[in-house]
Amino acid sequence: MSKIKLFALPYAGGSANIYHGLKSLIHDDIEFIPIELAGRGRRIGDDLYSGLADAVDDIYKIVAPQVQSAPFAFFGHSMGSLLIHELTVRLKDKMSITPSHLFFSGRGAIQVNRLDQKKYHKMDEKQFKDEILLLGGTPPEFFEHPELLELFLPLLKNDFRIAETSPDIAGFKQSDIDITVFTGKEDDLNEEQVLGWKEYTSGSCIIHEYNGGHFFIHHEMPAIARVVNATISKLLEEKCT
Repeated sequence: MSKIKLFALPYAGGSANIYHGLKSLIHDDIEFIPIELAGRGRRIGDDLYSGLADAVDDIYKIVAPQVQSAPFAFFGHSMGSLLIHELTVRLKDKMSITPSHLFFSGRGAIQVNRLDQKKYHKMDEKQFKDEILLLGGTPPEFFEHPELLELFLPLLKNDFRIAETSPDIAGFKQSDIDITVFTGKEDDLNEEQVLGWKEYTSGSCIIHEYNGGHFFIHHEMPAIARVVNATISKLLEEKCT
């Protein structure tokens, strides 16, 4: 049985390392591939992205050579969800291929208008720091080290600018790919944004809700891994029949 490749895209400010715990829980028949974005981790010396299109261009160059002959799927949390949507559109347009499954986490449906959402990238430095603390995911002690802030805040704010870029809602075309959605009960998403995923695709849409806020994935990784493993195992079984 051939392996399926599962590419994972991080949330704003995150590196490939955020998926270290998830990778350790993924079955051996899945090749789990966290993508390192520019400006962090192994690519800390690379220039930050100029915008959403620039980010997708970069990710496409990394992923495209790896998906020409093997089945694949995408996982993304928050900003990563937007990126895997845009990457899926790009692959279909350029290569006429699509992933076998999409795992969206920590974000409202792509086609639902987000005009009422906070615009973190437009906040001044103090407000931005306060809001990041409220979001969780960044230890409070981190903000006590100016040298770290000098490196991290520009990256984080730039990522938020990308994450808060509205995709082409007017030009949105419904997908036909089966999707799985993970969401936190205390995350700042309304019912329309969560249930909107059912309209995102004509394929199946299964929504899993967990305790916690925006960064629920960190304490729910075992549960998320079980869903991912079961979903992809079913995909592989179907390909063999």
